[in-house]
Amino acid sequence: MSAIRLLVACCGLALSGCASGSDAWVELGGQRYAVEVADNDEERARGLMFRDELGAGRGMLFIHERQEPLAYWMKNTKIPLDILYFDQSRKLVSQQRDVPPCSLGDRCPPYPSRAPARYVLELNAGQAARLDLKDGSELTFGPDLPNP
Repeated sequence: MSAIRLLVACCGLALSGCASGSDAWVELGGQRYAVEVADNDEERARGLMFRDELGAGRGMLFIHERQEPLAYWMKNTKIPLDILYFDQSRKLVSQQRDVPPCSLGDRCPPYPSRAPARYVLELNAGQAARLDLKDGSELTFGPDLPNP
């Protein structure tokens, strides 16, 4: 597991710096999601922690500086999520569906990607199944997001 960068990242947002006030969006499987963007270590560490809900049609997009093996966990996360890992080309390379909340602190288990990833999209649990996502599905960025 030393090759996997464990991130405190399925977390909670204290609204300091994430793009929650922007018009950022992504499309996946024909569905558009308004996203908050976590693109630095602090925002990625906070993620969706301590939130009681994630609104319908919303998600959080985590942007990493480079493509590498990643693992997210649900420390202090109160809502079940789908954790979707995408490579540099924004192709889906790994899915962790219906990941349950975890209140075990540092004993929460990691949920790793099966392949190196650069982008991670967290959605409410059940969205990946509803969209019938398959590995290779493409994530489209709206104009307010960086185009790699």
